[in-house]
Amino acid sequence: MSHHQQLMTALDALDRAFASEEPFSVGGCTYCYGEEGLAELSGPLHLIPDDMVSAAAGEVPSHWDDFPRLYRRLVPRIIRPLVAGQFDVSEELIATRLVEAGWRTWDAPLADALRNVWTAWWQVTLHTHPSPVPIRDTLSLVTVATDSLRPWLNIWTATRTPAADAHLADLVVDVLFEYEITNLSMGFDSESHATAELVKWLLTDVRARVTDSRLDDPVFIHHLQQLMSAPSDVSAEAVHKNEL
Repeated sequence: MSHHQQLMTALDALDRAFASEEPFSVGGCTYCYGEEGLAELSGPLHLIPDDMVSAAAGEVPSHWDDFPRLYRRLVPRIIRPLVAGQFDVSEELIATRLVEAGWRTWDAPLADALRNVWTAWWQVTLHTHPSPVPIRDTLSLVTVATDSLRPWLNIWTATRTPAADAHLADLVVDVLFEYEITNLSMGFDSESHATAELVKWLLTDVRARVTDSRLDDPVFIHHLQQLMSAPSDVSAEAVHKNEL
């Protein structure tokens, strides 16, 4: 089975698992959505308009009387277009909302179905270049959602494909600007401070696969090493200022 087929299988399994989440009377902010909008969210999942799904997917939890239950219902309508790069809400915001909805504490069939999608999505991404969702956005979502970066980096390290290397080149272009490195906090609320761990990975596990002259510059390497040892809440810019 191809990686794409594995992702489709995982998404189909997600649909089946979340089919147990039946419609309920959704309560929330009538100023923002009105009674008509709440009625749409309370109806059959497949009849909820796309724009209402995306609006609810990005909305703050305080807008809803039962945010976790609403989010569980909407998961199939959110995740399938999201992994295809066809959702109108940023991946980082969806990751944050999933965490706020407590998805890791949901009943095992639901949480396991989502975990299987994360794994299949990551695998198909590393085998497809270009991918529908930029590599940094995909990495951010799975990292924040699972509260762990290293397992996803380990899979990337072990995936020695032209697509994986092309994504690696894209990531380096994305995070390095001249002789600076962007602050690599992940999640809409910067929940995950990935700078130190990601820099260490670039300089060790995959260094031989990165062709960028800046990584041969001793001064820049020293700067990156400082980032690796800096506290997680210290940004790259702050470390740079301390050097000046």
